[in-house]
Amino acid sequence: MSVPQYRKAAALALVAGLGLSLTACSTRSDDAGTDAGGKVTITVDCQPVGSQKELLKNWNDDVAEFQRQNPDIVIKSVSVGEQCNNPPDFTARLAGGTVTDVFYGYMTDVQQVLDSGQAMDITEFANKDTIPTWDSIDPALKEVFTDGGKLYAVPVKNYSMGLVYNKVLFQQAGLDVNNPPKTWPEVRDAAKKISALGNGVAGYAEYSAGNTGGWHFTSLLYSQGGQVLTPDGKRADFNNAMGRQVLQNLKDMRYGDNSMGARQLLQWGDLLTNAGAGKVGMFIGAPDATQAIVSQFQGKFQDWAMGPLPGQDGPAKATLGGGEGYFFKKDLSPEQVKAGLKWIAYQKLTPGKGQFDYVRAKPQNYPVGLPQPLLFAGGSEAQKQELELRKANANVDTTNFAVFEANPVPIKGEPRNAQAVYAVLDAAMSGVLTNPNANIDALLKTAEEKVNQLLAAES
Repeated sequence: MSVPQYRKAAALALVAGLGLSLTACSTRSDDAGTDAGGKVTITVDCQPVGSQKELLKNWNDDVAEFQRQNPDIVIKSVSVGEQCNNPPDFTARLAGGTVTDVFYGYMTDVQQVLDSGQAMDITEFANKDTIPTWDSIDPALKEVFTDGGKLYAVPVKNYSMGLVYNKVLFQQAGLDVNNPPKTWPEVRDAAKKISALGNGVAGYAEYSAGNTGGWHFTSLLYSQGGQVLTPDGKRADFNNAMGRQVLQNLKDMRYGDNSMGARQLLQWGDLLTNAGAGKVGMFIGAPDATQAIVSQFQGKFQDWAMGPLPGQDGPAKATLGGGEGYFFKKDLSPEQVKAGLKWIAYQKLTPGKGQFDYVRAKPQNYPVGLPQPLLFAGGSEAQKQELELRKANANVDTTNFAVFEANPVPIKGEPRNAQAVYAVLDAAMSGVLTNPNANIDALLKTAEEKVNQLLAAES
């Protein structure tokens, strides 16, 4: 999960009431999706909400230009608000059968989407004819959305996680902004110094609700060299010394040092709201977390920098990577699928257009120069074009990510049934962050039992 251009992969109610109801999400012009005039209509979700004025204008401008270039296609944009940020809400929409024709989902959603029977096999339609940059897309990302040799979604975002930190607070606390913590003991020491500044500042902030706690537990576990599930994906594998170390680190900071702030049970928007207000010293996230801080939470891009994910006693053993894509609702006509692929190609997969329109983004309060989305394979034509455009239009200090890029950490993917597993692990994270007497062994044992039950039921 990450921060896409218009949404983030965890809970955020951007503006109450702006999203459509669940029953309003599935709209079709007719059974075939083609009107009497021969125009093909598709509904697409995750249009920016009304509070994101520039992003919404960009989206609407893109729709207008795409339709001008493709007069036989009509794009009906749907803003589902919170549901495009909150995995549990996406699950509810999927279960209710109210997804749009072309619907957004995380890489972690693949299994539940397939289990729902609502996704269409688009293998025969995804090619250079519908997506000109198709051959440049990283094959590993296509593989994530492939099951049994069949492709069910098109990747539109990819990321890896590191340590995001506030340079202003680092300076005020006497820390070196060019030398972020490399180990969790160093994170703990820095968090104490930052929280000592007072004024409600948390030295280190962490998620523990809305599946985001389990998401971050996974990345923290990877940093230790652990894995959430056994290699065959059939049993939990976190109730061990590495899992205990993850929770012990957090408990020590939360209650031993009081360096994480009093307010817990944070979801995605909660933490970034605090970060945008200058009240968070450090947290783990992807490069575009800084983008969200600026574009959605009124923060200043120059205040933020990023280093690699810390390890326990040295460099992290691995970090969490993931991303998002667009699925296609089952039983769409071939014409609708092709129209949807053309729209995704224009809006998400063409250097210079849509999410890659850096010339447009540069004068807006929207960071250009982040080392993501990592969609195109290194050395591919599209990758070269995107990198050239990004460098030419950078409106941020790319040195903020120099340490992160110069010290790459091996990327490890998300576990099977990730969202369901994350929901279970939320309880372990919230336990150590809300109860000073929390028993780490008991929390891990309970989570292990629940994850094993969940996996057994799925098998």
